[in-house]
Amino acid sequence: MAHVSKTPAGKFRANWRDPSGTQRAKTFPTKREAMAFLVQVEASKAKGNYVSPDGGRVLFSDHAGLWMAAWNTEKTTAARDGSVMRNHVLPQWGAWKLGGIDQMHAQQWITDISRVRSAATVFECHRLASAVMRSAIANRLVGVNPFAGLRLPPRRKRETEQVISRESLRRYLLPAVPDRFRALVAVAGGAGLRWGEAIGLCEDAVNLDKGQLSVVRTVIEVSGHTEFKPYPKSGAGRRVVPLPGWVVELLREHMAQHERGPAGLIFTNAAGGALRRTLFRARVWKRALVRAGLLGDLVQLGEMVEGTWADETGGVHSELFKRREQAIAYVAKHQGGGLRFHDLRHSYATWLVDDGVPVNMVQRVLGHERPETTLALYTRRTDDAERILRALTGGDQDDDEGDDSGAVLTPC
Repeated sequence: MAHVSKTPAGKFRANWRDPSGTQRAKTFPTKREAMAFLVQVEASKAKGNYVSPDGGRVLFSDHAGLWMAAWNTEKTTAARDGSVMRNHVLPQWGAWKLGGIDQMHAQQWITDISRVRSAATVFECHRLASAVMRSAIANRLVGVNPFAGLRLPPRRKRETEQVISRESLRRYLLPAVPDRFRALVAVAGGAGLRWGEAIGLCEDAVNLDKGQLSVVRTVIEVSGHTEFKPYPKSGAGRRVVPLPGWVVELLREHMAQHERGPAGLIFTNAAGGALRRTLFRARVWKRALVRAGLLGDLVQLGEMVEGTWADETGGVHSELFKRREQAIAYVAKHQGGGLRFHDLRHSYATWLVDDGVPVNMVQRVLGHERPETTLALYTRRTDDAERILRALTGGDQDDDEGDDSGAVLTPC
């Protein structure tokens, strides 16, 4: 039971037990102050908002470390959040005591980093800092979250996604992709698979006779290391996807010419292991875009090749090269923007919606939990309403030659 005792030094010690039953004590100059403090403690315990008197002295970095160590999340998420914490949050707040962080300083921090970081980065910094303080509140170290209610920069949706047409994919991009990776790009564009799902595709998940594949596993990459994850991104991610005929042909050809990796892995690097996203983007993907005429510009000038590119700020540059491959590599490295591998998934979803496929079916083959995600993030209706209407009424053929350019969707 809470009580006050006198110390040998003539002061008064308030004694009480916190909600966990641990004995606590705090010394005051007078008995009146000690009694008043105990009244507040007992009242806060009764109301359920007890806060440890010493909790505010804990350093932000110490509690953040405990909070991060207790994470129960995916490796990729933990790696991403850990990077934001180390590079942006802890340099600012690590040496601060939890009780010393106030809303004014927190808002000033948000304002300062908003001047030099993207709105998305600011949002992640705020999310993690606020999560640490919420954990401190839950553990009765502090009573308020100074990061709550801050004014954040608006997260305006940037038009970064690009949509490539079926015709451009098959006529220009696929021929520009090296043979070893052509079927991989075809699977992403013709089946809408995510990067990890595509490079994690194994022989047991493909049925070329039926023209379909099953998404049952994925490959994740953390700090340059890849590993299998025996399940996709979400429960809805486990699905069966029908394949267009041209994808079946490319997959069959690839599987006949290339050996499998571990667990029957279909798409491998030169060493037989899983592909790494950053290396693929730099050495294969962006160079293929340049060859296809979808990134930068190449012009043959006699025996020289002129490469032209635009940097991230929009500045245009050009240079002469002796060899075409040298020009391709240079332009691919320095040209800003461009079609992303994930944009093949955006494109696939857009083709299906434009073809009149019901949203619930598009949702199913994309592996989304909610149809809102399908419509809001991954589809881009075209302005060619007349073509769509003709297609829906059977009055028009697909842009590509033949009738197998689009997947026929059936319930999975």
